Amino acid sequence: MTVVQNLFSYPVAPSRKTPPAKFLPMSRAEMDVLGWDTCDVILVTGDAYIDHPSFGMALIGRLLEAQGYRVGIISQPDWLSVDAFRTLGKPNLYFGVTAGNMDSMVNRYTSDRKIRSDDAYTPNGEPNKRPDRALVVYAQRAREAYPDANIVIGSIEASLRRIAHYDYWSDKVRRSVLPDSKADILLFGNAERALVALTHRLAAGEAIETIRDLRGTAFMTRPGWLPDADWSVANSTRVDTPGKVEPHPDPYEMKEKNTTSCATGAAGDMDPAGAPPPVVVKPILILSREERQAALKEQRDKTVIRLPSYDAIKDDPVLYAHASRVFHLESNPGNARAMVQAHGERDVWLNPPPLPLAMDEMDGVYDMAYARAPHPVYGKARIPAWEMIRFSVNIMRGCFGGCTFCSITEHEGRIIQSRSEPSILREIELIRDKTKGFTGTISDLGGPTANMYRLACKDKKIEESCRRLSCVYPTICVNLGTDHSKLIQLYRKARAIPGVKKILISSGLRYDLAVRSPEYVKELVTHHVGGLLKIAPEHSEEGPLSKMMKPGMGAYDKFKELFDRFSKEAGKEQYLIPYFIAAHPGTTDEDMLNLALWLKKNDFRLDQVQTFMPTPMALATTMYHTRKNPLKKVTADSEAVETVRTGKVRKLHKALLRYHDPANWEIIRDALQRMGRSDLIGSGVHHLVPRHAAPASGGSLERRRETPAVAQLAKKFGQNKPRPGAAITRTPVRAAAGGPAARKAGNAPVRSGRK
Repeated sequence: MTVVQNLFSYPVAPSRKTPPAKFLPMSRAEMDVLGWDTCDVILVTGDAYIDHPSFGMALIGRLLEAQGYRVGIISQPDWLSVDAFRTLGKPNLYFGVTAGNMDSMVNRYTSDRKIRSDDAYTPNGEPNKRPDRALVVYAQRAREAYPDANIVIGSIEASLRRIAHYDYWSDKVRRSVLPDSKADILLFGNAERALVALTHRLAAGEAIETIRDLRGTAFMTRPGWLPDADWSVANSTRVDTPGKVEPHPDPYEMKEKNTTSCATGAAGDMDPAGAPPPVVVKPILILSREERQAALKEQRDKTVIRLPSYDAIKDDPVLYAHASRVFHLESNPGNARAMVQAHGERDVWLNPPPLPLAMDEMDGVYDMAYARAPHPVYGKARIPAWEMIRFSVNIMRGCFGGCTFCSITEHEGRIIQSRSEPSILREIELIRDKTKGFTGTISDLGGPTANMYRLACKDKKIEESCRRLSCVYPTICVNLGTDHSKLIQLYRKARAIPGVKKILISSGLRYDLAVRSPEYVKELVTHHVGGLLKIAPEHSEEGPLSKMMKPGMGAYDKFKELFDRFSKEAGKEQYLIPYFIAAHPGTTDEDMLNLALWLKKNDFRLDQVQTFMPTPMALATTMYHTRKNPLKKVTADSEAVETVRTGKVRKLHKALLRYHDPANWEIIRDALQRMGRSDLIGSGVHHLVPRHAAPASGGSLERRRETPAVAQLAKKFGQNKPRPGAAITRTPVRAAAGGPAARKAGNAPVRSGRK
């Protein structure tokens, strides 16, 4: 097991002799008040500066402040001029550049490539406060402002674009952001370890171009560069080669070592004196599995996987899909190898992913001196992302679900990192005591998933050797712990805190895990559902579900049965909010029709729906771009994936999710006739859409009685006239991909907490 230095064990730098700043400075005047002439680190972000751990720049800024460094923030700078990047002067150590909590293209554009009308991370939701591909633009402007300054790039946009990747908005394969941004180093994933180590080493006088051994970093090198002579290069085709599947090693197997002697001779082997030749005894060392694993790990630690070059994959879908598959197979920090990919005359080198934070480190990160409010410079402006998460608490990070359309794995990893119970309870008390507007309701205790808190592999050695892309697909791994008792205990203690009236769970629930613990479902339904609970079956048909790596509807049915039973026992009228995706790779018109029929049969009328958005580096994006399935070995004649690319078909798939909307009836009728399913057109109970055009008023031909309870729930949650049992969804808000704030909102590549 690799031993790493604790985040908070470094000697504190001598720069800061005063208590933490109430807010990190955003102007020279604020620096003067603090008595600073320069900043050690200047963080540039595309988001408004909100001093709260759900926002990446605040978390990183406070972490560096706790290490003793002076940190300033340049928020949403005017990228058309270099002057904004000179506001705080030249940093002593480096500019830390990020597009913000979201990939800037996801933030600015819809899945239909239309520009969004608002930005949840900007005061008053004002749009167009950041450029397209903000990470590259900001880094270039910082370099222009101070050509000799160190440039460090990171966060979600850097993570998802660290190698050559398909870009949906330009419909082409783009280079890594490293050569485009001309940054000195890229930090990917949750980068606390790399960032702290890098900062201390730069402060100690090391040149940034010599720091090449930090996990979770990427940098440009000359072709053929290796860290030392002990390293070897393996072609990526060696990784993606099928072979015998070895069982997990038994960590309790006894070590056994034997030697075997072997002597064989023939008449011709006699020496001239007639004596037989001397017996040669060759010891054969029989290693235990543990020792073989250790030897293999040592070899892997000194091996770099060469991916196909950018020039090779940009026009070759098969090579692109192959590279994507290899990249994801090398994602477990316990056994991942370094990777390298040629970009023209230089290479992009990626070190293995960062090692997860221990619980005490997670506590330290979230327990720092946050103001827990937007910077005063914004006055009374409303920042939607802040409004969404200010009464919520992030209790963990990471996700082992492996959904192919999700970017949590690429950024946060599959290993769950959880905070301790006391740390979480302290934050609830801070919200109660310090957050303005608190009325007694905590809006969420969650993260990427509501119910993965403290779940992990049953054995660390097995976890470190595992190469599965998901711990729960196609079935839940026998080595995965699914005990929800610690989460139940946390819920009970949280709602017992004086001044707390209600604890809601708003993060998406992994219901196939929840059904393993009926006690958890009962606790959740009885105490922590405010009438509506969101879950994400995503689809009803096996074709698209197999490409999503999502469970079948059987798990949904089991959960709904428990949900309804425990709601009834609690005397509550409560409803599930299922989410579905239209136009996901692997989805046919027939699949979407069957889903529409399932929705009608179950009396679901979706309000807001989501069309698949190909985000950088996701496996589903690879399917969309290449029409190949990277979940299996990729060859020229391997499985082809049905892919919805034209706007007309994407519109149809979205329309089928809202079969009840008169605006969609014409396109659905045309499709049904083309598919030979005219039997579904009519006004009977078994028909999907009526035979005639919608009324001039645009109103629905069908009217269903709404119970006062459901109407009241709809009003409470800001929904549009739900029907009993209806799937009521909120208007999506673009959320941060890669921070807890991301998972509290809507359309984000981190799946917005939808499991």
